[in-house]
Amino acid sequence: MADLLVRGVDEALVRMLKERAGAHGRSAEAEHRDILAAALARPRKRSFAEVLASMPAVGADADFERVDSTTEAPRVFD
Repeated sequence: MADLLVRGVDEALVRMLKERAGAHGRSAEAEHRDILAAALARPRKRSFAEVLASMPAVGADADFERVDSTTEAPRVFD
């Protein structure tokens, strides 16, 4: 494993890191690794089919039928 040295970290951030680590029952170093991993982990890419399947049902097909009209739309911003 590689080592990572971070210089010039604000004391307030270091204190918050140590407090958070203590709340989770681990060292500041372990907490730092967990924060980095969570921040940099990329979610698995979903397929197009999975994205479509996750969309909620919001109406029947007839609700989205295109209506061609020869009349002018009402002017509501005049």
